[in-house]
Amino acid sequence: MPRPWRPFAAAKCCTVEDHVILGNLSRCRPSRSQFSKKKVAELASFRRLSSSDLSGASSARFNEELAHSFGAGLHAFQLSELRKITHDFSSNYLLGEGGFGTVHKGYVDDRMRPGLKAQAVAVKLLDMEGRQGHREWLTEVIFLGQFRHPHLVKLIGYCCEDEERLLVYEFMPRGSLENHLFKRISATLSWGTRLKIAIGAAKGLAFLHGSEKPVIYRDFKTSNILLDSDFTAKLSDFGLAKMGPEGEDTHVTTRVMGTHGYAAPEYVMTGHLTTKSDVYSYGVVLLELLTGRRAMDKNRSKSEEKLVNWAKPYLTSSRKLRCIIDPKFGGQYSIKGARQVASLALQCISPNPNDRPRMSAAVQILEGLRHLKDMAVNSGAWPATPIAGRNAISAKTKMNNLANARRRSISTKLA
Repeated sequence: MPRPWRPFAAAKCCTVEDHVILGNLSRCRPSRSQFSKKKVAELASFRRLSSSDLSGASSARFNEELAHSFGAGLHAFQLSELRKITHDFSSNYLLGEGGFGTVHKGYVDDRMRPGLKAQAVAVKLLDMEGRQGHREWLTEVIFLGQFRHPHLVKLIGYCCEDEERLLVYEFMPRGSLENHLFKRISATLSWGTRLKIAIGAAKGLAFLHGSEKPVIYRDFKTSNILLDSDFTAKLSDFGLAKMGPEGEDTHVTTRVMGTHGYAAPEYVMTGHLTTKSDVYSYGVVLLELLTGRRAMDKNRSKSEEKLVNWAKPYLTSSRKLRCIIDPKFGGQYSIKGARQVASLALQCISPNPNDRPRMSAAVQILEGLRHLKDMAVNSGAWPATPIAGRNAISAKTKMNNLANARRRSISTKLA
């Protein structure tokens, strides 16, 4: 029987897949060797802790393990320091909120830590009663503590003090891709900018998939793609990341976790996770960039609720594709580029994982579209005047004609 969809769990005890582990920090805490790069594949063994499992002394030992593993690569902040730079996590400095808790803006100066430059930062404050817990926090520290890449958000440091769990990242001034695509307050992203974002996000995934031991991101979506001042895309939130299969294994079997509309169908049905699961999610994001529609939108009719199901019939024909292109482009998009992106998206969302391309191949395809200048509005493939505007002009003209006819009729009768 297929497994039903299960949202993020908020277990009160330490859980690893289907096993329940009880005990104190010394039992749940990974050993020093498990933090080494050679042992990163054992991340799946990290357990979630309940608040009662932690004490000040245990947290101190825990910090020692992290400091030994990452050295100067990450900074261990004190809670008092993070309170200070965020004005006690003031709502005036709130950047966002999610299942993990809240994110606040702060500013560190170069006197706070040796080797730490003055900069704006984003401080994620974990809500231990929320949908993500210590295990997700630790997973993120491990992955981003090791990996450095232009298209991954940089983790600057962390705080593990008593039961508090915090992460400190570089500040991304343009926020998430989700906000730019779907919030009315944001200016429309141009075709060139969307293509740049798609390439950057693809490079981030390609890096993870191509590492010595492949990493499966598992929660690729627009809200986890952050943008810097130049709209360079960087992947964030690695709490659900998993190491990929090793040796002769073809997949990793795990609990189904993620976001409706983005998760690959075979993963939802079986719990079998591969790098091709990320490729499917990437294809969904490509469709969001093309259409300006959300992966799941319950405000739409049943037939249009799920973006993949609605868009799929339009992706094989240039004439049909024009019907689903985001109208906010106003015709300022490449016809050939849109056709290629649609074709790539269709491959990515294939029901058969083996038919989906590697992310490295997706990067090559998208890189080749940057030079295209065949804008739809210049080729006559898009009306110079928006349809809504033309209809409004037509209606106004009809009203004027009717009024003139009435005046002529009245004049004739008077005469």
